[in-house]
Amino acid sequence: MVELQRRLAAFAAARDWEQYHTPKNLAAALSVEASELVEIFQWLTPEQSARVMEEPDSAHRVADEVADVLAYLLQFCEVLGVDPLAALAAKIERNERRFPVPGAEVPEASEGAVRHSSE
Repeated sequence: MVELQRRLAAFAAARDWEQYHTPKNLAAALSVEASELVEIFQWLTPEQSARVMEEPDSAHRVADEVADVLAYLLQFCEVLGVDPLAALAAKIERNERRFPVPGAEVPEASEGAVRHSSE
C-alpha cells in the first residue's frame, strides 16, 4: 500500500500536479470516480450486476474504475496523513461494538484502539 502511494505521489510530482491535489479536489475526484463505477451498474438487474465480471469489456471497465477510486483514495489519505488500513481496522472494531451479533458477548475495546468523540 505504501509503495502504491509512493508511486502515485511520484507520478503527480513528475507532472507538477501536486498543486491540484488538495483534500477538496481529491475528495471531489474520488466522488466522480465512484460515480463512474456506479454508472456501470445503473440499469442492470441484481442478477446482471452479479455477472458483470463474466463479460470481458464490462470486467475491464469495472477494474479500471476500481483502480481510479483506489488511486484517489490513497492520494487523499497521503495528503491528509491518514493510514487507510489503520482507519479501516478502527472502523471495523467500532462497528463490531456498535452492532454485536445477536446473542453474542460484546467484545472489549482492544489495547490501542482508536477512539473518536462521535462514538
